[in-house]
Amino acid sequence: MTDSPFLQMRGISKSFDGTQALRKVDFSASRGEVHAIVGENGAGKTTLMKILAGALRPDTGQILLAGKPVELNSPHDAFGVGIRTVYQEFSLIPHLTITENILLGQMPVRKLKWWVDWTEAHRRAEEILREIGFTGIDVRVPVSRLSVSRQQMVEIAKAVAERPSILILDEPSAVLSQEELKLLFTLIGKLKQEGALIIYISHRLDEVFEVADRITVLRDGEVMGTVVARETDEAQLIRMMVGRTLEEFYPTRRASPRHEILAVRHLSREGEFEDVSFSLASGEILGLFGLVGSGRTQLARTLFGADPLTSGEIYLDGAPFHPRSPRDAVAAGIALVTEDRKRDGLVMTCSILDNTSLPTMPRMSHGIFLDRQKQHSLVQSKVEELNIRPPVVDRLVRTLSGGNQQKVVLAKWLLSEARVLILDEPTRGVDVATKVEIYRIIGDLADRGVGILLISSELPEILGMCDRALVMREGRLVGEFARSEASEEGLLASAAGVMPAILQTGGYTSANR
Repeated sequence: MTDSPFLQMRGISKSFDGTQALRKVDFSASRGEVHAIVGENGAGKTTLMKILAGALRPDTGQILLAGKPVELNSPHDAFGVGIRTVYQEFSLIPHLTITENILLGQMPVRKLKWWVDWTEAHRRAEEILREIGFTGIDVRVPVSRLSVSRQQMVEIAKAVAERPSILILDEPSAVLSQEELKLLFTLIGKLKQEGALIIYISHRLDEVFEVADRITVLRDGEVMGTVVARETDEAQLIRMMVGRTLEEFYPTRRASPRHEILAVRHLSREGEFEDVSFSLASGEILGLFGLVGSGRTQLARTLFGADPLTSGEIYLDGAPFHPRSPRDAVAAGIALVTEDRKRDGLVMTCSILDNTSLPTMPRMSHGIFLDRQKQHSLVQSKVEELNIRPPVVDRLVRTLSGGNQQKVVLAKWLLSEARVLILDEPTRGVDVATKVEIYRIIGDLADRGVGILLISSELPEILGMCDRALVMREGRLVGEFARSEASEEGLLASAAGVMPAILQTGGYTSANR
């Protein structure tokens, strides 16, 4: 990392409809540096980066590269000076191939100029993917046929195709597996050695400490400070981010599990999971951990009636339960907060009011007529209970931060008064303070007697929140850990297929013995 900053952003301010998103922000970073930016949802991180990427123009302020002022009035201007951005929302064109997306605007042509040299184009795309360690994929297929994580890797490949001087990564790991994340970190290290500046935005503080040289903290549109990663810790960053000390990250449980509310016996879905058995008590938080592809989400969808089961039995309050659709599950008091809130959990073009009341419309109606006053009153109570910001029920959910969108999903199911709540990655993509709020909500629901199945890839979340933890691997339940016996090492070893004998001190018990 060089001594003098390559990038300087001075006095950057930006407001939207009277709301001040950035207040005289000063930010600088050097070539050969990984500089992380952290802060709560709405702190101004993405707004600042969109200004650097030319997608937004600041109200006031100046940007300098290598000491010289630059005007970034459009993304084209940013491209011209070597700035590339990978946003949370993909910019890929679904019907185009991987090659076309990676080389968009840079396709090699033959001598006649108007003929694309497809052989050379595919070779270049394959070479770019190979450089970032992403091999074994046909670059001729449309990106619409790829998984979300592979689309993210194509997005990254597109951004690094011409070796940018500044690479902005906005929540790049949200959809990546651990193996894909390792590939990304290797690529970041390579770009850093080549002298690129990488700006890394993430809610995951463990990632930030692993990859960053320096960390800048934003709060309410202002810079709270910049620290050297190796000279600070999570506690200090959290204090800077939220303006208070988070002594108790996870809530203290006031109640203990009661009677069995849900039981699963030898449940199977062909090609997804096999012979899964467990029980869930009212007032219990039961964790479900597993690596990507373990079958956790598929199990959740089957319990919710979204996918049919092949064999096995589900019991609700001791009676056989056969959900043929999510409608059956909701009617029986089962709710599912899906992993992808934007695709499966929300109607982004509708308001907080309509999204929150979707499953409970019959309760708010008189015959065929919707009682708007009752609807507004019930939804407003949940908005206040969950501290959704801004607390305006007519606001479109697409205008909310990710954390507040997740709260709207929770509000929807709280309003349904579900007895069994399945949470699939409930804190993915939300900031630290919002995580604490969501953990409080989950704890309160369990104290009220709701049975909660918490699916998470974050081991601290499983260990901090759950009364018991189950582990899935390759579609089978392979381990069960009591809260007092669970450890990160034991859960990971079980998920990775380490022999049970090695886990004797980790509290391993066979779930399918």
